[in-house]
Amino acid sequence: MRANGAVSLRELARVVQTSEVTVRRDVRALEAEGLLDRRHGGAVLPGGFTRESGFPQKSHLATAEKTAIADLAAGLVSEGEAVVVGAGTTTQELARRLARVPGLTVVTNSLLVAQALAHANRVEVVMTGGTLRGSNYALVGSGAEQSLHGLRVSRAFLSGSGLTAERGLSTSNMLSASVDRALVQAAAEVVVLADHTKLGADTMFQTVPTDVITRLVTDEPPPHDDRAEAELQALADHGVQVAVAGGGGGTGAEPLPEARPAPPERGRRDVSMPAPRRGGSPPPGAGQPTPGQLRASGPAPRVADLAPRRR
Repeated sequence: MRANGAVSLRELARVVQTSEVTVRRDVRALEAEGLLDRRHGGAVLPGGFTRESGFPQKSHLATAEKTAIADLAAGLVSEGEAVVVGAGTTTQELARRLARVPGLTVVTNSLLVAQALAHANRVEVVMTGGTLRGSNYALVGSGAEQSLHGLRVSRAFLSGSGLTAERGLSTSNMLSASVDRALVQAAAEVVVLADHTKLGADTMFQTVPTDVITRLVTDEPPPHDDRAEAELQALADHGVQVAVAGGGGGTGAEPLPEARPAPPERGRRDVSMPAPRRGGSPPPGAGQPTPGQLRASGPAPRVADLAPRRR
């Protein structure tokens, strides 16, 4: 935990070669001693609202889950599209798969995303300006935000430090949060990539309110993690289309309880305005596959689409 800053129960069980039930019990005991804070499907060091792990630590967390999420999310992107991709280890995995999409234009503030696409023959990479933030190799600040003014793309792919139905996507750093908001305003729809360790985690700065998130692509929560499943259902009740990819290198995920067809596509609104979401003409990229039709490279994981409960 000290080395990585955060860890999933699934990874802990693998490292110590015991069951997740045993690990969960031990994590509760460590939390009672004030040594860590529990999160859905994992744990973080105390002070999680402001603490942020660096790239070396994040790159070793939930690697199989991030691979499955990236495989599934890549199926949303079609030839000739223009998208924005934010900073993060999960979006870096996505970028490696987008290198195979011909005619694609990717706008990013992430050096890692740009590096993953640098040798793609038919992918154009547009980088923002800004100041380099070394902990996650991202460009931030007013230069990055101003370079996004007037930009319009079909969708934005973002990650973050935490995701809850109450606050949406959040991060521990104010500069990163500000750039992510600018990325969102440039896109017709917002796709959040978050593995199960981020479900229920709430960090200091909100980046994307729940009602602005179009889709969530995540992995299967650990067995008997009722809180994580409840968080996913709560997100669906807010109108977020939830797609669940299998972890463990692309194995399929079982459909979550009460899986039903996803709600209709929603129009985009400015994230800075509290007004309700408005409809309108179909955004660029309309007619793309729904989460239930997403493609993935390699063995295709099954997808669970959650819809709001009937009231």
